[in-house]
Amino acid sequence: MNRIYMLIAILIATPQALAGDPAISGHHPLTQIQAGSVLIAELRCSACHTGVERVSVADKMAPELAQVGTRISPEYLQRFLESPLTAHPGTTMPDLLASRSESERKTMAEALTHFLISLSSAGFPEEPTESIDRELGKELYHSIGCVACHGPKEALSDLQNSVNQQQEDEDSEQAVPTSDLSKSTKPIAMALEHVGGKYSVRALAEFLFQPLKVRSSGRMPDMKLTRNESLAIAGYLIGEQAPNYETLIPDAALVEAGKTYFQALNCAACHALEGHALESIVAARPVGSLKEADLTRGCLSIPSSKFANVRSPRFALEENQRVAIAAAIAGETAVDSDKDALAKTLTAFRCVACHVRDEYGGVHDAHNAFFQGSELNLGDDGRIPPPLTHMGAKLKPTWLKKVLFDGESVRNYMVTRMPQYGAKNLEHLPGLFRRLDVFNGPEMNIPSPEGRNEKEREQEKLIRAAGRELLGDKGANCVACHRFNSKAANVNQGIELLTSYERLEPEWFNRYLRNPGAFRPRTVMPSAWPDGVSAFKSILEGDSDRQIEAIWYYLSLGTSAADPSGVRAVSTRIEVGDQAAVHRGRSRVAGFRGIAVGLPEKLSYAFNAETGTLSAIWQGNFIGVNWSGQGSGDFNPASEPITLAQDVSFVSLADENTPWPLLPVMTKEAPTNPDPLYPKNLGYQFRGYYLGEFSIPTFQYRSGRIDIEDRTVAVGDATQRGLKRVLQFESPEAQTLWFRVLVGDVVRESDQVFRSGRLRLSIPDIHAIDAKLRVLSNEPKQSELLLRLEIPQGKSTLELVYEPLK
Repeated sequence: MNRIYMLIAILIATPQALAGDPAISGHHPLTQIQAGSVLIAELRCSACHTGVERVSVADKMAPELAQVGTRISPEYLQRFLESPLTAHPGTTMPDLLASRSESERKTMAEALTHFLISLSSAGFPEEPTESIDRELGKELYHSIGCVACHGPKEALSDLQNSVNQQQEDEDSEQAVPTSDLSKSTKPIAMALEHVGGKYSVRALAEFLFQPLKVRSSGRMPDMKLTRNESLAIAGYLIGEQAPNYETLIPDAALVEAGKTYFQALNCAACHALEGHALESIVAARPVGSLKEADLTRGCLSIPSSKFANVRSPRFALEENQRVAIAAAIAGETAVDSDKDALAKTLTAFRCVACHVRDEYGGVHDAHNAFFQGSELNLGDDGRIPPPLTHMGAKLKPTWLKKVLFDGESVRNYMVTRMPQYGAKNLEHLPGLFRRLDVFNGPEMNIPSPEGRNEKEREQEKLIRAAGRELLGDKGANCVACHRFNSKAANVNQGIELLTSYERLEPEWFNRYLRNPGAFRPRTVMPSAWPDGVSAFKSILEGDSDRQIEAIWYYLSLGTSAADPSGVRAVSTRIEVGDQAAVHRGRSRVAGFRGIAVGLPEKLSYAFNAETGTLSAIWQGNFIGVNWSGQGSGDFNPASEPITLAQDVSFVSLADENTPWPLLPVMTKEAPTNPDPLYPKNLGYQFRGYYLGEFSIPTFQYRSGRIDIEDRTVAVGDATQRGLKRVLQFESPEAQTLWFRVLVGDVVRESDQVFRSGRLRLSIPDIHAIDAKLRVLSNEPKQSELLLRLEIPQGKSTLELVYEPLK
């Protein structure tokens, strides 16, 4: 009997397979059959076969090829097509030319290369002219999370930022013990040795900046890198001695031959060629059911002379991977339970490389030292990503979606970043967590701030005072280790307390406060209610339930809550020198994710990164900050600002009469955001910023499928200065986008000039812009200026001038 079939027979005879099958690296819980089903999705067997059962993990899509010539060097592309495993060990790309002679392989690979290069609108990018901070790239690679999937490239002692870990290791109580489980589990370590021959520094930087644009399946996630960070990591990975790449001019005859090979080899079954009129290239019909396939031949066969002429793709699989796939094919069809679906998802997307869930996952011992944080006293909580156990019971659904799909984070002290995998790839994950993790606990009976009668109002005052006292240094002293309303804690700078009500489920909050160690065994978070008994007998008669409710209620008040005792605000004035100054933090003029920019010309502006809008402009001094420590703090303009609307600036409207979608307003009476996904639901996504000449930032964000870069600089002279805002759009197709640029008492001074209060706005006279001034109300007089922008395919630019009036 064939070796594979013998192993399948053993599996069928054994009712329970062991978890953590070695066919997939990492500490995961998958059985052999489950690991095989994940591998079938990773190798995308359904592209050529019927009978592939749908599993909870979507098939891994092959990279988009329409612009491959702008990303990959022609020389590498030809080597890769000729022999994928030789060029890139560990690739999931099958060898389509395995049965061909050496001369045939070279001929076909050359023709395919010419065909693919001919599809690109531009050539392979040249090396960047600007300086590359490779030391920064080395530090970022080893600290933000790349190591979790690719392994370290340097010894810890060689890294500049190793001091945190060295200090931590000196504290024996905080040192992480080596686990037998980690010793026996193979760490995830995907090789990167091929990137130097594959990419130029510029090409790799572009890929790292937007990996989901090319690889939409999310296995290579978006690490929320700025352009400067992407360039630094790319420069580090490729090294200073980058190879010289020769330009390839596609030969017409080879292009036509390559097109024929592309069709004959059925490349279209896996690869998309978006944006090209290649209707003649279509995927072939499936070759047959995978259930009925002869596993001794074809894709899963072990290379041998016996099947040398079998023209079938050959995957570079280890023996245990072949066996797992064969077991999954032979196994009985079963719909994944929610538990199995979650385990497969966390394994396929390598969440288990950083997070613990129940009894599986977690940072491998070989990688542990590279996970760092700036708050050493927080122990593992300050450097290791939080566990996913009970995650569905812990985070409110809207916040979980913010973390997964919008990159929201509250752990400013943690160097490792939460990757973004793409909403389509993980859209099922919040529901899985929610169904699997359910806490039944006592309700939090919190009063209304506006009670209906005197007794209720007195009760509210009592609960409010108790919550404030418990949070302060006369009670549980939470403010010693947690920031409160962006103000620094006195000891450790833990998670901002005022995010708790928006993030956490009350049942989880209640249980965690009673016994933090049950949720994170090595946490430094103490319990003020050991065994359910309160340590504060004089507050609310020592009633633990009422005390925890009081804290929860006080946090629900949000920024309107007065500072508890022990919170010390530190006010700092920030000045601007000969370079621009950038400060991030909360602000009344820029919202929760505000960014203030001060220019040397004594002009400043604020940008609301939550909604993507220029929200304030002022002249004179820059800003005052109530705390300048870790995580930044509230900032306010040092001069009287001209405030602008903070709603999303760019949307697609049905027509010019469609009302503008407004930012939900929270009040003291209604402190909870009724639409926390407001920006995302309108297609907005912030992408960070990078610093250019004179340290002036360029903000990067998206509106739907349009990428926007937004940079504002000073113009004019000392008698009358203004701000020139340059918006660059990049769109995959021609489309209409509406821009809400002014709101208030807007007056049209000319076709291109508008004024609102102390601000004058000039727009360019070009046919792609149509200005619409819509009346919102007559008393008070309110209008909004909308620009209908006809965005062409590719790149386009819009320049506006804002002129503050004296």
